[in-house]
Parts: sequence; structure tokens; C-alpha cells
Amino acid sequence: MKNSYKIKIRKNDIVQVISGKHKTKKGKVLKVNPEKSQVIVEKVNFIKRHIRPSSAHRQGGIIEKEGPIHISNVMIVCQKCNIPVKVGKKILEDGTKVRFCKNCEEILDK
Repeated sequence: MKNSYKIKIRKNDIVQVISGKHKTKKGKVLKVNPEKSQVIVEKVNFIKRHIRPSSAHRQGGIIEKEGPIHISNVMIVCQKCNIPVKVGKKILEDGTKVRFCKNCEEILDK
């Protein structure tokens, strides 16, 4: 099943959660899964996993890690505005496609 969301969020973007139990938390995107329309945000939505002792985890036990959040529940934070903003795409004179903030027209791609 193909998702109907246009993925405008990329790895290392700063995003803010806009709905759910982690509303208003900000963090950096660690991973994007476009097939499931999910992102993993740093220090948001911690889940607990039980790990058996192995060569990678000698101790075993319970570890906490970030869980996925649906992409519709996060918005990119503009560096200039410092608020969650809608993102548009445009083509520059040299032919490169970039994302821009629809609030202040600042280019988000570096």
C-alpha cells in the first residue's frame, strides 16, 4: 500500500510534534520511513524494549529508545521564524529544487 503523504521532512531536520501525548516537544529527525509515513525524533516518544543477553548487549534487560511518530503529527521548525511552519518547494535559477518556509520565504535546504 502506497502512502498518500508527500514526504517533505528529511533526516537532521528540526521538527515539533503538533499532536498526541508529546505535543510541543522539539527534536532532530533521526530516521525517516517513507513506506510507513513515520519519523523517529530525537528524545521524543520513548518506548521500552526487553533485550536478551547477547554479544551486542552483554547485560540484557530493559532498554529505552525512541519510537516512531506518524509524519502527519510533526511539522518542520523554521530557523528564522522559530515556529512550526508549512513547507513549499520551488526551483531556483540554477535549476536546483529547494524547500522553503511559507511564512517567511526562508530556504530550509543548505
